[in-house]
Amino acid sequence: MKKVLSIVGARPNFIKIAPLDKAFRKYRKEVKHLICHTGQHFDNAMSSVFFEELGLPKPDFYLGVGSGSHAAQTAKIMLELEKVLEIEQPDMIIVPGDVNSTLASALVASKMGIPIAHIEAGLRSFDRTMPEEINRIVTDVVSDLLFVSEHSGIRNLRDEGIEENRIYFVGNIMIDSLEEHYEIIESNPVVSTMGLERDQYILATFHRPNNVDDNKSLADLLKCLTRLAEKRPVVFPVHPRTRNNIQTFGLNVNLHPNLILTEPLGYIEFLSLMRYAELVVTDSGGIQEETTYLGVQCITVRKNTERPVTIDVGTNQLVGTDLERVEKVALEILSGNTKAGRIPELWDGKTAKRITEIIVDYLAKK
Repeated sequence: MKKVLSIVGARPNFIKIAPLDKAFRKYRKEVKHLICHTGQHFDNAMSSVFFEELGLPKPDFYLGVGSGSHAAQTAKIMLELEKVLEIEQPDMIIVPGDVNSTLASALVASKMGIPIAHIEAGLRSFDRTMPEEINRIVTDVVSDLLFVSEHSGIRNLRDEGIEENRIYFVGNIMIDSLEEHYEIIESNPVVSTMGLERDQYILATFHRPNNVDDNKSLADLLKCLTRLAEKRPVVFPVHPRTRNNIQTFGLNVNLHPNLILTEPLGYIEFLSLMRYAELVVTDSGGIQEETTYLGVQCITVRKNTERPVTIDVGTNQLVGTDLERVEKVALEILSGNTKAGRIPELWDGKTAKRITEIIVDYLAKK
């Protein structure tokens, strides 16, 4: 029997590995699938609640690395994961996404001669000031199987000289989780519980350093959301990083009764709020994809995106970090000037099935 170890560390990783774990159950006589949680996201709101909602089993290994600088966190993961890999000797590791856990795990496995499968390979923002971009590039270089979610990923990998036989276009595994839980998402009462009306509110999320790590940038962002709250209620689940900075900078969050700040929400509640929002304003990568699948209007407050299909095909608009422009585009959407979109190719809820088939075939030939 072959042994495969999936390594997760942050909230988006859990969403990507949950359908994969279920898909591997079909091959339980051939493959033993284990999960290692690095502890990069460690509080309940960002971690264990997601395991429960997504039906993920308790991780087989928990490294407990916690927070820290990029270098410190990456180093801790490498040191602790090496111990697990030395004992378990997996036939392959699977790393999703682009967080520090992804990079650290790929580096350790590569040096130990363990094959690596990277889920969400080939995505590029072409902005190397983003730590995630470095994580993506390095992980793809050392990975053996590169599972791509959109056509831009194939082009990027080819341009970087990655061999064709390592690249597999399989679709978007985040959509597998969304599809599986769609009925529960639709029926969740969070919208009415919060006193909101469907299609009559804005959902906002922000956590990227250039938006929340500077006093003025974060203060201006809150003011922008406050102005939008004059038009529609704005629900703002606050990422721990963002909340910490609000407190550190001593910023006033009681700016308007329609600006509703909450703790981070679970997967089902958050997706339900997204499903029925009139508009989502975000700097997240995954949310660009989920809004595209749901057909919800999305404004991305960044200068670039590694997910161009959400713009070319979907409902996402990349507007930059000029908050006056963000507000202008938001008001246009609220007045009915919306962007038409469709679901991209292979975003069909069957990505995990395709990935597991490829991995099982690959391991059978080893």
